[in-house]
Amino acid sequence: MTTIRSFIDTHFDHFNARELKAAARAYEAHIEAGGKMFVTLAGAMSTAGIGKILARAIRRGLVHGICCTGANLEEDAYNLIGRDSYEPLPDWRALSAADEKALFDRNMNRVTDTAIPDDIMIEIEGQLLYRWKAACNSERSDTPAAFLLDALRDNELKPKFQNPEQSWLLAADECSIPIWTPGWEDSTTGNSFAASVMKGEIPHHNCVETGTEQMQRLVRWYLENCDPEPGIGFFQIGGGIAGDFAICVVPLLIKDLKMEDTPAWGYFCQISDAATSYGGYSGAVPNEKITWGKLEEETPKFMIESDATIAAPLIWAYLLGE
Repeated sequence: MTTIRSFIDTHFDHFNARELKAAARAYEAHIEAGGKMFVTLAGAMSTAGIGKILARAIRRGLVHGICCTGANLEEDAYNLIGRDSYEPLPDWRALSAADEKALFDRNMNRVTDTAIPDDIMIEIEGQLLYRWKAACNSERSDTPAAFLLDALRDNELKPKFQNPEQSWLLAADECSIPIWTPGWEDSTTGNSFAASVMKGEIPHHNCVETGTEQMQRLVRWYLENCDPEPGIGFFQIGGGIAGDFAICVVPLLIKDLKMEDTPAWGYFCQISDAATSYGGYSGAVPNEKITWGKLEEETPKFMIESDATIAAPLIWAYLLGE
């Protein structure tokens, strides 16, 4: 039987296919040389089921840090306790405004080709509200990921787990992989938190780490892991804040903290179907990042212009030997 790895080696010889193969081989070389890999998740990757392979990649030592949007954080948890009640939307491109309103009236929230019921979100939010209150009462603060993982460790939710081996959150927790979630307020649970403060259910906002507090934690982690060579690689899925926040740790160290000997990221790959353009995309082509000190001239750099739900699993399957 032909493996995914051998199929890619044989057939992926041109254009984005060749870029994917080269990126996978360089990723593997980076890990084999003793480097670590930092993954950023934008888009609706958790609802798209990226945990099926990302969880395996984490457990095989192919991922060492994760930065994700608030949506990707919470949607892995929604998957974990409620995937069986999701509704697939096979003809999602043809939905009319009336179709969308009918979903809204049934408390179904569309994520591209899938609808998530409100009650799953409400259940997670209830677990979080209890923990946010307790943190405020003890004058403690923590990250959005830490609160969510604490809820998932609770015996009340465990009986509801569906395919826990496919949860990248559980895999990260199991392997002590740190998670950053900048811009968490742009998420359902972030909205719930703000509303809870406004309603007086939580006395203040201070129990959840801000983005700048999370950046300080990322600085410490980067310094602890960037040596020796080849350092930390950067594997970016999509664009936006998940990637932009994390990659800035290097210029912060070099320019703001005057730590001029800080190594740049040791590998860079971005997968996105949105082409970088002048003012039209939140991000920059790899070479532009050199001017900010994020990458070096000789850093292996790859830009795969493809659907990340196709390209990212292929790369991890290549590395897993599947």
